[in-house]
Amino acid sequence: MRRARGPALGIWTRDLVMGMRFASGGGREGWVRTALTALGVALGVAVLLLGASVPSLTSAWHGREKARENLGQEHEPRPSDTTLRYASADTVFRGAQIRGRLVQPDGAHPPVPPGIRRLPGPGRMLVSPALRQLLDSPDGKLLRDRLAYTVSGVIGDEGLVGPQELTFVARPVTLRAGAGYRIDHFGKEWESPPMRAPVVLLVIMTCVALMMPVMVFIGTSLRFGTERRERRLAALRLAGADVRTTRRIAAGEALFGALLGLAGGAVLFLGGRQFASPITLWDVNVFPSDVTPGPLAAAAIAVLVPASAVVVTLIAQRGITVEPLGVVRNRPPLRRRLLWRLAVPAAGTALLLPLSWAERWQDTGLNTVRLAAGAVLLLFGVTALLPWLVDAVVGRLRGGPVPWQLAVRRLQLSSGPATRTVGGITVAVAGAIAVHMLMTGMQAGYAHAYAVSGKAPQVGYWGGADDWPHARQGLAALRATPGVTDARGVIAALAERTTGRAPGASDNGTTGNNTSGDDASGYDPARNATLAVADCTELRRLAKLPSCRNGDVFVARHQDKTALAPGRTLNLNPPVGQGAPPPQRPWAIPATARRVPLLPAGDGSGPFAASYDVLATPAALAPDRLQDPTLHLTVGFDRGTPDALEHIRTTAAHIDPTLTECSNQDNPHDQQLSSVRTGIFVASVITLLLIGAGLIISTVEQLHERRRLLSVLDAFGTRRATLGWSVLWQTALPVALGLVLALGCGLVLGTLLLTMIGSAVTVDWTVVAGMAGIGTGVILFVTALSLPPLWRMMRPEGLRTE
Repeated sequence: MRRARGPALGIWTRDLVMGMRFASGGGREGWVRTALTALGVALGVAVLLLGASVPSLTSAWHGREKARENLGQEHEPRPSDTTLRYASADTVFRGAQIRGRLVQPDGAHPPVPPGIRRLPGPGRMLVSPALRQLLDSPDGKLLRDRLAYTVSGVIGDEGLVGPQELTFVARPVTLRAGAGYRIDHFGKEWESPPMRAPVVLLVIMTCVALMMPVMVFIGTSLRFGTERRERRLAALRLAGADVRTTRRIAAGEALFGALLGLAGGAVLFLGGRQFASPITLWDVNVFPSDVTPGPLAAAAIAVLVPASAVVVTLIAQRGITVEPLGVVRNRPPLRRRLLWRLAVPAAGTALLLPLSWAERWQDTGLNTVRLAAGAVLLLFGVTALLPWLVDAVVGRLRGGPVPWQLAVRRLQLSSGPATRTVGGITVAVAGAIAVHMLMTGMQAGYAHAYAVSGKAPQVGYWGGADDWPHARQGLAALRATPGVTDARGVIAALAERTTGRAPGASDNGTTGNNTSGDDASGYDPARNATLAVADCTELRRLAKLPSCRNGDVFVARHQDKTALAPGRTLNLNPPVGQGAPPPQRPWAIPATARRVPLLPAGDGSGPFAASYDVLATPAALAPDRLQDPTLHLTVGFDRGTPDALEHIRTTAAHIDPTLTECSNQDNPHDQQLSSVRTGIFVASVITLLLIGAGLIISTVEQLHERRRLLSVLDAFGTRRATLGWSVLWQTALPVALGLVLALGCGLVLGTLLLTMIGSAVTVDWTVVAGMAGIGTGVILFVTALSLPPLWRMMRPEGLRTE
């Protein structure tokens, strides 16, 4: 029988188990080394588990939103014992979105949304814990005036998308006829709207920027304690083990630390997710139980982390030769090639450039993969270029003070351990700069758009309308609100242009036949006309009227579309959607109607004025004849009045809580992006501190390897300050070169990302300086914590041997 090539599974298992026994039974020093490896791996695993929890987190978030909602049924049910009227009453309080729902049961057994055992009674409401806390606080007085219901209970977690959500379910004493819609159950399936292009880019880049340094950190952690391990392997070689056996045993030692780190990372993750409730990013706030990785992702992490420990160790062992008698001889160092190191970031740039050249970002699976792969290659290219750059720079350095020469000579002899750890800093800084550039560009774009659109201090409202007297009372209440400078409104509705017309009249005011080819059935938005009903005072705010009295009708004179003619017949019950057209409700424009020019929107006519075709007074056209009449309100206010906008919102809620606000005064994206920027910055700082911890361990380990050399220098009278400065320069040189590479890579990647979304290239130099300052702080931190071990090793007793 032909003998199988390579070690059998049993041999691998035996050697790996032996290595794990060495790692667990190596005494105090062995346990310290294993603990450091486990700590580094645990921190990385915790971050990986957090990233793997994002899909299940969003699924749980959307699942609770769907379970508690009903956006209306295709065939509205008839009133029964198991139905209710359901309306939206959302509002905004000092920039915070508050979700509100109004319910009016038709019988004794209405449907109940999740998190609520029983619907509130008339004039009462159920609130989320966060909203109850806000209402009870001193800042909630204005909001208590707006939500004029008695709090009778708290909504359970099943009815909330997050613990910090502001929401309420109220039952008004009376609900306006026609408000909302009738439903017979909660829970509605709908497709979540796709994320906008900038948000997609932000999510992808955030994952890449945070995951890459973590992977580098895990790889570095798995190589802690190599010097002691190699001495033990040399003793095994003396006992008769071959080179392959020693490599497998070394892999077993690393595997033990990785398994401990895997368990520790799971514990850190489970403990850390308990702090998820207070965190809100992009208006998303979740419960700790939502932060759960998917089974496949968790299994992949559980398999890949230990497997990577074995692979990394085997690769590292190929760079040394372990011989008997305690001799560990490094192989001749290979010359670092530049070509393939440049090819990696070049390939990443080649993947990203076509995306930036496209007219607009298309959120497809292929583009997502190209973006993620391009960003990973570009960031990985920085770590590939760093060793070559360090060797190229320190190889040309000559002369200088003694500490400088000691540091440069050490880097010339062996720069691998330093560059491996500094590579994580480089990736973290480059990713942070790119992500912050993307967010700064997005934030600047939103700020400019809101500055232009919200330049005029006004806010609009629209909602269902009953009659004109009720609308007039609402306008009077708004004008009496503190801070209001102007309030105007009309009742508007759609009508259909029919083929009927006055004899000899045409839409453009001339005689002729209808050649448009329109038929009288089917839905065609181009055939719609917009009607506005209001008293003469309000109509004068929309158009230049020669005279007006109740009973008059006016036809708007448009420059960009065909105007209606007096005598034209309109259908007040236009078809909506693609179904069979409803019965027509004809109404003829009086022949006495006069043509009037509309006022420009900037002249106080409001944002809806340019779309009106017919202006009618209530006596000429009663609002109850219109199909789905809508109240349009435009309110101007004085920004100098404290909380003027909040007072307006309170008045609007008292007029009709189902009114929908149209305002450009609040910029929700600014707060959202600021929270995300803060979160990314904090995550980057934590990542840099983790990498700094690895750099400390690596530096102390190198000092321990050179303890005899340090003792010789101390015996010859070398000052401690000299060696302390040499440790500083030895750490600072690779970090400084890494920060230069990170700055260049981050600026290139950020520029490409901003080009993809069509935004101006904006660099947040404060963040750049902050990341550079943190990198400098890491250098000082590493040096400060390395000095005590250095002082202990600089003793003549270190020359003693047995």
